[in-house]
Amino acid sequence: MSLAIFDLDNTLISNDSDYLWGQFLIDQGIVDKKIYMAKNTKFYEDYQQGTLDIIEFLQFSLKPLSEHSLEQLLKWREQFIFEIIQPILLTAAQELVDKHRDNGDTLLVITATNRFVTELIVKAYGINNLLATTPEFKNGAYTGNVEGIPCFQKGKVTLLEQWLKTSTETLDGSYFYSDSHNDLPLLKKVDYPIAVNPDEKLHAVAKQFNWDIISLRD
Repeated sequence: MSLAIFDLDNTLISNDSDYLWGQFLIDQGIVDKKIYMAKNTKFYEDYQQGTLDIIEFLQFSLKPLSEHSLEQLLKWREQFIFEIIQPILLTAAQELVDKHRDNGDTLLVITATNRFVTELIVKAYGINNLLATTPEFKNGAYTGNVEGIPCFQKGKVTLLEQWLKTSTETLDGSYFYSDSHNDLPLLKKVDYPIAVNPDEKLHAVAKQFNWDIISLRD
């Protein structure tokens, strides 16, 4: 039995849930369309290029959580999952997850996208362990700040190492599936790094180190 780690966006699902959540807020008229769309697109482009300022992005992306009640946010999230996320869940991804589960492996998702957006997506695949960027929650409401360190790039490694200290799992025989060069710090830590529909930079590195390259797109 081993630890099977999965990235979420563009790995287990066929798009980026962080970006899509921002677009959902725009489409619902929850945020200013002109201002929010330009910033949301720019941050996503920075992410793809590997130049994202994660603190600046989180100040932007978590702010709407602080401006509405938890009750309203949960209603919007339910709609978001049903209308936007369910159509981009991947059959091949579920089959891969199930294969690891049947092998007795421990399943874990590590994602930069915040926990509020991702926790129900991860549960849809039957995965109980999630490491994600955590929005600060106090007195029954989100503050717009981050709790702890962002789960991004080297931060994923740090949070995984902290998690391992509280569990019986190790990285012996571990797998990590990801599409993004932003995940290279963690891909280099596991025994079996696997590039999933990789971006250009990750594809080049995977070829260089002879990592497996797979597709989970239907």
